[in-house]
Amino acid sequence: MLRRGAMGFGGVALQALMADSASGAIVNPLAPKVPHFPAKARNVIFLYMDGGPSQVDTFDYKPLLKKYNGQDPREVIGKLAPTQFDNVGKVLEAQWDFKQRGESGNWVSDLFPHLAQSEVIDELAFVKSMTSKFSEHTFANYFLHTGSAFQGRPSMGAWTGYGLGTENQNLPGFVVLNGGLIPPGGLDCFGSGFLPASYQGSVFLPKAEPIANIHRQEKTAEEQIRKLDLLRELDGGAVREAYPDPQIEAAIQNYETAFRMQTAVPDLMDLRGESDAVKKLYGLDADFENTKTFGLQCLLARRLVERGVRFIELTCPSGNGDRWDQHKNLVDGHDKNCKTVDQPIAGLITDLKRQGLLDSTLVVWAGEFGRTPFAQGGDGRDHNPFGFTIWMAGAGIKGGACVGETDEFGYKAVRDRYEIHDLHATMLHLLGIEHTQSTFRFSGRDMRLTDVHGHLIDGVLA
Repeated sequence: MLRRGAMGFGGVALQALMADSASGAIVNPLAPKVPHFPAKARNVIFLYMDGGPSQVDTFDYKPLLKKYNGQDPREVIGKLAPTQFDNVGKVLEAQWDFKQRGESGNWVSDLFPHLAQSEVIDELAFVKSMTSKFSEHTFANYFLHTGSAFQGRPSMGAWTGYGLGTENQNLPGFVVLNGGLIPPGGLDCFGSGFLPASYQGSVFLPKAEPIANIHRQEKTAEEQIRKLDLLRELDGGAVREAYPDPQIEAAIQNYETAFRMQTAVPDLMDLRGESDAVKKLYGLDADFENTKTFGLQCLLARRLVERGVRFIELTCPSGNGDRWDQHKNLVDGHDKNCKTVDQPIAGLITDLKRQGLLDSTLVVWAGEFGRTPFAQGGDGRDHNPFGFTIWMAGAGIKGGACVGETDEFGYKAVRDRYEIHDLHATMLHLLGIEHTQSTFRFSGRDMRLTDVHGHLIDGVLA
């Protein structure tokens, strides 16, 4: 308004002020920022278990399920809340045996022989009373990723970049290593919403060319540089016309990042410096193809942490049936999914620890909800948002801890009940961010990842 009005004289003064970085000039949005308080974690690796693993078959041991197996759950559990498909069969016992593992004595089923090793399991802190507000995949995915069931809100990875920036200007601050399954809800699960586009997740595939057109299309570097210079000049004119416009600024920054990624990404994917022992640790020599795929994702996650990328999310490979979403064929589906992720995740925890990176890296394992303790269709389980298990490990986490409890059937959280907002608040806290203070003004309101909610999960904090 000042630039266009009063014959532009006011705009002259304003532009002079805005050119001074101390007076508000837009700087690189991904430049490292000082946290609110000293952080325990510098990076996050989010292991997203798409579809909802069954807590009563993995980490939440409930012996009463065996005693009442095959009985009507309404008679032994009582009144049931409506499920996603409201197809309630009989009580279904755990399909795998459980044992107490490591010095912590945490219960782990036989589905996870690698995670069950004492040097790994004692690094994990379990939250067995997590809840969600939604029992349908798309809404629950948005809620898990963005703190809202509505499409278009910034994801937790975007909020992390907004609060802290990133330590490597040659790579995005938020990378999604896509094993083959984009979750229900699509790319908006990784979006930046109303935050500038620089903070959105960049999707990499675990293969030789993880991003389309990552290699230079021009014949010479000089030709590409001339093109970028022209783009920069044209974009600069657009900025001057619409100033200030953070979306245009973000687009310019994304061009710059993409240019630098042409060197950084091939270096990331070059595994020649990794020993055969490390590749074997992650399962890259496994017979099962999906183990190799997820193993490569986990190895790349460690390499991204080494390169200073702030937030890395891993999605599940395709080919295991319907993700972790076993409404039928529970044994076959969960067996394949665990075979996919067990060795690679155990390798990741072990390798991070050996490299001295676990002390500064927060690792989170979670699905969007859990599954019921009774059968759907005889050999499956329906969605259950009322009580399920997640775990955390690494920076600032009390290894071996176990927080919260579901009822004796593993159906609903009954002690230390937590929700997704609490998980987000805890993750931000470990990154040195006070979740109530990390806000962005949008549509007349100061928005934040945790909305008006969120408490720390104190029991997992070291």
